[in-house]
Amino acid sequence: MIRCIAIDDEPLALQQLVAYIHKVTFLELVAQCQSAIEARQVLEKETVDAIFCDINMPDLNGMDFVKSLAVPPLVVFTTAYAEFAVEGFKVNAVDYLLKPFGLQEFLRAANRLKERLKPSVVDSESASDVLFLKTEYRIVKVAISDIRYVEAMSEYLKVYLRTSTKPIITLLSMKKMEEHLPSNFMRIHRSYIINLSEIKEVNKCRVVMDENTYLPIGDMYKEAFMRFLDDRFLGK
Repeated sequence: MIRCIAIDDEPLALQQLVAYIHKVTFLELVAQCQSAIEARQVLEKETVDAIFCDINMPDLNGMDFVKSLAVPPLVVFTTAYAEFAVEGFKVNAVDYLLKPFGLQEFLRAANRLKERLKPSVVDSESASDVLFLKTEYRIVKVAISDIRYVEAMSEYLKVYLRTSTKPIITLLSMKKMEEHLPSNFMRIHRSYIINLSEIKEVNKCRVVMDENTYLPIGDMYKEAFMRFLDDRFLGK
């Protein structure tokens, strides 16, 4: 099932959108909202795969709302204004429905969502190779091999990946994360777990991950880390 939200400030348009969602067997309506602000509150509490979102709304329009989301779900825009179509696709919208649209047009958009979310027929990753992390309102799959390092931030963790410039932020303890990472990961500080294969250099009491990332080695973890280095050290 594709969990979705319907967003439109016009009651009749929202009612029609909800009716169409109920007609599609693989769509599950999580909430119907009359504003982007209301939808944001839902997204903070619920896991959502897709949103059907009107663009022209007061206070916060649909386009700006989607742009403001750190990790937006898949989006189908709905609007009476054709000039928004190009801008809609710039934010990687799955489809664009021009009002008034019928059931067939809606089914086209729903099927495009289904195609985007359909898992690959061939998946080389076994269950032990991945983690599932909740970030904001979504649960994302992360390949363990993609993790560079993890940083503790109060009750949250920042998970830095090879394939993304932005870390995943998730509500989780370092202890829980340690338990689910394999032996090529090591905690070097109360605030850092690193992928040992990502080390570029060890400089004094810091681990250099790249030219902009220097991570401290905590006293509590120094002995274990130095043992790791000694086992692989080829100098005199």
